[in-house]
Amino acid sequence: MKLLSGSPLVDRSQTISISSLDWTECLDKRPTDRTSDDLDIIFSRLKEVKAFEKFHPLLIQQLCYYSYFENLEKGVTLFRTGDLGANWFAILSGNVDVCVPSENGKGHTLICTLGAGAAFGESILYDTPRNATIITSSSVMLLRVEQKDFKILWERNKQYLHGVITSLSQLTSAIDPKRRESEFDPSLIPHVATSKLLKDDPTRNPALPIVPNTSVRIQHAAYVLRSCILGRAQQMIRDRKYHLKMHRSCLVGSEMVDWFIHQSPILHSRSQAVGMWQALLEEGAIAHVSQEHYFKDKYLFYRFSGDEEGPLIRPSDIELIECEEQLTDVILTLTQVGPDAMLRMILRKLPHERTIDDLEIIYDELLHVKALSHLSSLVKRELAGVLIFEAHPFKGEVLFTQGGESKSWYIILKGSVQCVVYGKGVVEIFHEGDDFGKLNLVNNSPRTTTIILNEDNTHFLRVDKDDFDRILRDVEANTIKVKEFGKDVLILDKVPINVKTIDGTYQVYYKYFVMSGTSEKMLEHFLETYICVTYEEGDTSLDDFLSTYVIFMPINQICARLLSIYKAKPQSRLGENIDLVLQQKVKVIRFILEWYDVSRETFFEDPKINVFLEDLHQLIRVDMKIFSQLKEEIKLIEAIIENDTEHKEIRKSKLPWKQRNSIDKPKMIRPSNDVIFKVYCADHTYTTMKMRIDTPASKIIKVAADKLGLRCDQPDDLKLCEVKST
Repeated sequence: MKLLSGSPLVDRSQTISISSLDWTECLDKRPTDRTSDDLDIIFSRLKEVKAFEKFHPLLIQQLCYYSYFENLEKGVTLFRTGDLGANWFAILSGNVDVCVPSENGKGHTLICTLGAGAAFGESILYDTPRNATIITSSSVMLLRVEQKDFKILWERNKQYLHGVITSLSQLTSAIDPKRRESEFDPSLIPHVATSKLLKDDPTRNPALPIVPNTSVRIQHAAYVLRSCILGRAQQMIRDRKYHLKMHRSCLVGSEMVDWFIHQSPILHSRSQAVGMWQALLEEGAIAHVSQEHYFKDKYLFYRFSGDEEGPLIRPSDIELIECEEQLTDVILTLTQVGPDAMLRMILRKLPHERTIDDLEIIYDELLHVKALSHLSSLVKRELAGVLIFEAHPFKGEVLFTQGGESKSWYIILKGSVQCVVYGKGVVEIFHEGDDFGKLNLVNNSPRTTTIILNEDNTHFLRVDKDDFDRILRDVEANTIKVKEFGKDVLILDKVPINVKTIDGTYQVYYKYFVMSGTSEKMLEHFLETYICVTYEEGDTSLDDFLSTYVIFMPINQICARLLSIYKAKPQSRLGENIDLVLQQKVKVIRFILEWYDVSRETFFEDPKINVFLEDLHQLIRVDMKIFSQLKEEIKLIEAIIENDTEHKEIRKSKLPWKQRNSIDKPKMIRPSNDVIFKVYCADHTYTTMKMRIDTPASKIIKVAADKLGLRCDQPDDLKLCEVKST
């Protein structure tokens, strides 16, 4: 491919990028067939195209996935006035004419010419006719995005597309007012938040320190640097006047970088020196004079902490000699912490402020994050644009509480956290590289644990719900394992289900369903994620559990665990409060109501149920003195004890969180039910047996051994295993 001499891509270095065939071959593939290497090749080329300088890096990343490459000759009509569009276009090189039909109906009237960097065709968002005819006026290279993909692109990048779309309806003179109302409207673009709240948030404003107190190491480094500057280049620290305002004892950012580079041969670039100064700034050892800027290699004023007021105190000769001897070690220390400080500085920028270089630095870091190892290159690049840095200074702080709304997914960048389950205490500790919170986001369920910081100065990468749903919901791992005390206690698989939309149609939606686990953990999972929570029509998981629990969980075990949860005492040091206590008590009661609703005639077959209900009833009567809300809940338990299926309290409650009225009630499995099954030996011989559901494994082994003629001298000679295979 040869670049035209008249192309607006002015720089000869750009010619090399555009001329390379490999990236256009990648664009010729269907988006689903493009590999991570393909996307990297396309991105590396597009970000160098001068015509796309005004395109935000996140938008360029999306174009790598959704666009196709077109190379057209002069005189080709892309579309005509009145056509229903199928594509959106962005010009790489060359020009196109924008025309409308002439008033006399013969020929076209030229409105204007669009060149490299122009993007047009947004009418496909609204399925409205084209407002103009587009004809290539020279050989043209452009990117084409199909309608279905552009709608996705638009939803993900509204604020970035606003600055690059050329609205043809605004260029043409004869516009249908009704159509204009549905055309591209800049006022619909969401405004990026730049409120004072964000400016005052240290985790979102890289100009502020992220720790309440400067560490001893950084404090010492700042003392050594300040002393050496005053001893070797004291003119760098002085009062400066800017915009009629005097700033005391400050330095200029670019001069600070120059000074650092001249002190040591191990500094290879100005950006390296910037990172070292940023390491001081993020701990408050230095600051911008008005705390408006993170450290920049520019004519901006910074000062050392403590120099704001009073006369500038200079080091003594002895102090200066000691500091000069320590300078090499200080520089070495800062070169080690500088890169991490630069990364944190970039992550603390608002997403729309991150440059292409910023996104590359974040992406390179994400390649080494354990929690993201299963994700594709494209997903990691998208995450680079939305990840939010979050820092918490003190151990013991509660990040979120069990039962709360699921708003974000977290990855631990530094430090560790405790995972607390109500009634159990600390069940797991997550460390650097671990993640938590995605199961509840995918399932749209409340938090099932409380997370407490286990160390001071803990750092997280955070993905908020909207971005998680857009980027990660459908690409997350197919299997999730929940651990407690270092052991797997719950295994969930991602399963597609059909969810009814507002317009009455159905769309595929992914959700994690329990595949296996310990019986108590399954009970806790359903209690937390299915009780007093609205969930999707067609999700029968809870009914399935309540219909089959007799196979793997004796009724006395269920009753004991429910009573244990109900009677659990809150531990304030673990973030448990009075609201959580009431919430758990109500959930236990509502779980019993659900259990009763599913089983009805079989509910009282085991006499242990009556004892359990009486014990619970007495506990509720006592708790009513503290929690007045339980006065309504006790009526439900009393109605169940009376086995009054038509009791007004039962009818009134009707499980308001359930959305499954059209689903037939499942058939309950009783312990006395017989089941026919086969038991195999390793040599594929087998015997067919008929036994009750509640038959213990030891009895099955004994009977099967007798029927198969196997010797069983010792209890552990024979093992009964379940074999799962597709």
